[in-house]
Amino acid sequence: MLLDLYTKFQAAWLSFRSRFENEDGVIATEYIIMLVLVALAIIAGATYLGIKINDKLSSAGDSVSGIAP
Repeated sequence: MLLDLYTKFQAAWLSFRSRFENEDGVIATEYIIMLVLVALAIIAGATYLGIKINDKLSSAGDSVSGIAP
């Protein structure tokens, strides 16, 4: 059981490694640039949504606090 798991992991690792070893330097660089752009887009989107959610919750909190005696 463990030997089977080890051999599957080894085969998957060799397959993963061979993909990067067979690629040109330009293609690997393009992958890195694309990864950085996707990460920046996710960060920007999360920041924008966080600000908007904070504004909505603050507005709701202010309206509720005005009602309470």
